[in-house]
Amino acid sequence: MEDKEVKSIIESLLFVAGEPVTLDTLRKIVEVDKYNTDRILRDLINDYSINNSGLLILEVAGGFQMVTNPASSPWIKKLLSTSMPKRLTQSSLETIAIIAYRQPIIKAEIEAIRGVNSDGVVKTLLDRRLVKILGRKEAPGRPLMYGTTQEFMQYFGLKDLAELPTLKEFEEMNIPEPLEELPPETGESETVEPGQVDDGVQHVEEEFTMQSQEEQAVESSDEKTP
Repeated sequence: MEDKEVKSIIESLLFVAGEPVTLDTLRKIVEVDKYNTDRILRDLINDYSINNSGLLILEVAGGFQMVTNPASSPWIKKLLSTSMPKRLTQSSLETIAIIAYRQPIIKAEIEAIRGVNSDGVVKTLLDRRLVKILGRKEAPGRPLMYGTTQEFMQYFGLKDLAELPTLKEFEEMNIPEPLEELPPETGESETVEPGQVDDGVQHVEEEFTMQSQEEQAVESSDEKTP
């Protein structure tokens, strides 16, 4: 195929994808070698940039995604004013910033930094797939450890975690001992019924525990097999 045809196909793929598409995926679909796929893609990115189009192609979350031009944001906000997607609350932004800079981190450490109970906000971030469970910490009670996801990088338009702004206060901070009694989280936009948050977090923990037990059972079976 000629470069013009390959460029047109890549443009169509990025338009319909709605999320970042890796170079390797594009290469396999258009059936062109990696070098030429990358060359044509970069040329397409340059075309959008030079023409100051209403759409741009950015490299985010390990792939390439077609997005709207930031210059058009005032008019896009007008269009979406009646159906704006739900934004993160201030407490959610605080919590996800702590997780991003300190991951892997357990909930008690998050709460020690924020000074408030964070069950509800952690559950919200898990539900929105901005945060995931990385495993259990080798400490008393084996608490769950949390980290950010690909969706997190896509949400904030980051190529990788190295693009996070430098915050020395996070790097130099000594996490204090977890507070024994923490005041409840306030200011969340969601209405949470009594017991709802605990049940949600407990459900996530139970699922992770069951998965860990199944893996341990398989490992034990493998060890007994001659």
